[in-house]
Amino acid sequence: MTASTFLLRRLPLCAQTSRLSRTSYPAFTTLQQGRSHSHIRPSASLYSTKAVDLDQTNKPYYITTPIFYVNAVPHIGHLHSAVLADTFKRFHEMKGRKAIMSTGTDEHGLKIQQAAAQAGMKEIELCDKVSKRFQDLFDAANISYTTYIRTTEPRHAVAVKEIWDQLLARGYIYKGHHEGWYSVSDEAFYPSTHVEEKISEKTGEKYHISIETGKEVEWTTEENYKFRLSAFTDKLTEWLDNNPAAILPKSRHLEVQGWLKDGLSDLSVSRPRSRLTWGIPIPGDDSHVMYVWMDALTNYLTVTGYPWKDMSDSQKAVCGWPADAQVVGKDILRFHAVYWPAFLMAADLAVPKRIVAHAHWTQGKMKMSKSVGNVVDPFTAIQEFGTDTIRFYLMNDGGLVDDADYSSELVAGRYKKLLAGQLGNLLNRSTSVALNPSAKVPKQPSADNVHPDDKALHEKLEALPGLVDEAMANYRTTHATQAIFDMIAEANANFTHCEPWKLVKDPASHDRLQTVLWYAMESTRLATLLLQPIMPTKTAEILDQLDIRKDERSWEHARLGLGWSKDSESRKIRTGTPMFPQIKLNK
Repeated sequence: MTASTFLLRRLPLCAQTSRLSRTSYPAFTTLQQGRSHSHIRPSASLYSTKAVDLDQTNKPYYITTPIFYVNAVPHIGHLHSAVLADTFKRFHEMKGRKAIMSTGTDEHGLKIQQAAAQAGMKEIELCDKVSKRFQDLFDAANISYTTYIRTTEPRHAVAVKEIWDQLLARGYIYKGHHEGWYSVSDEAFYPSTHVEEKISEKTGEKYHISIETGKEVEWTTEENYKFRLSAFTDKLTEWLDNNPAAILPKSRHLEVQGWLKDGLSDLSVSRPRSRLTWGIPIPGDDSHVMYVWMDALTNYLTVTGYPWKDMSDSQKAVCGWPADAQVVGKDILRFHAVYWPAFLMAADLAVPKRIVAHAHWTQGKMKMSKSVGNVVDPFTAIQEFGTDTIRFYLMNDGGLVDDADYSSELVAGRYKKLLAGQLGNLLNRSTSVALNPSAKVPKQPSADNVHPDDKALHEKLEALPGLVDEAMANYRTTHATQAIFDMIAEANANFTHCEPWKLVKDPASHDRLQTVLWYAMESTRLATLLLQPIMPTKTAEILDQLDIRKDERSWEHARLGLGWSKDSESRKIRTGTPMFPQIKLNK
């Protein structure tokens, strides 16, 4: 794929982290401030978070992942972000809403320039190679993205130029000379409070590192363009105070509010071309190149067709902006919850409705690190367990608040206990030929006279859709899967308690047997229906086996008693090989 290629699918219209994962702080010494704030053009965005009105009547649900930096191959954390976004995209589609999802790669910066030179390649050749690897992963993981965006695409340069021009015209960008501690590896400036002195054990020489990343820094003086981030402290505070669910989880929301209380410093948004050539040139000043955040973050607008100048009103109405949810790792929260909304406010554009910051993955309770050698290869994981098993593990165990541990043994344990031991077992029981030789859907019992033995399960089945809906509304997939498997456990316990293998031997117990089988089958159907966004392939196979038609798999059918809504007597339950066969771990 070349730089001019962009991919639209299905809709017409971290070294191991993303580029947006690189930590940067704007607080370094300003030697020349340029124009004062009195020169800033009044902006509606200082009083409204939706200054540019787009018709929201037919707006699709729009969710994004970070764009991933092409300095290293994908790891399990990248896949977690993508599956999380894809799960919510599919959930909203299940509820009948059109949905769009973007993912992709960030391909500018000094490290790409250096890596390409070391490899004897052109920068775009290196970007093409690594970006394809990310896309291959997302395709292998059944990520239903509608746009795969690359920052080397011409359409992205158009969007970035427009944002720059808007901010410059409003007085939010100025030119000045700055000095501070700069990390070539992180491509970021750090304030003195985030730098510490070290002494080399080999040479005895002093050097300085970033406390946060451990990367070496050097004192740098250069001319930069800066964004007046300090002008938005109050506005960002107001936004978060008025929108307590703008950032999830709540602990992250409070964390960002704490940063704002400390005040904000202006942010560098360019690098001299003498230091960096691989990037988008500053409009009207070829001696500077766009630096990090304004380039990379603007991708979320690029996907919607920004700057929307050549779009009809009807096209604008379905472009998707503002984003309904932006999924990010907790390490890049500052850039998405402070810098990004400030850029948008300055340009009189609506801010995202929600930022979902998930936690990280560890291995053996240790942070994954390429140098330690404990980074999980997602391709290997998918090959070992299958796509849907990995998707399920990431959504079941990966949290928003606390880091989660990854190991093949843990994945196998979840597979054996939950997927095979609970869901698979219930499916096998409910479709047993020995208990239901006719393979017909059992007759639905009356909801007005629930058998005492079935009451607890009946109540769980009634409550389950609401519990899952609430969990998904709060972007807590772990809570959704917990509710689903709590119900499945109750269904298996009820099946065991009712002993249908005894009922089948007694002709007088035929009606009771039918009821027991119906509850087991209905529990399987409802659980499978609600797991569709997480495990799209495996759930489709189960629903096929239960003879649930394609038009009976939407959210409106995710209610007790709404399966097999038509011609239930003509439906045939299919049997076959185990849905969750035994797996063996690779040695």
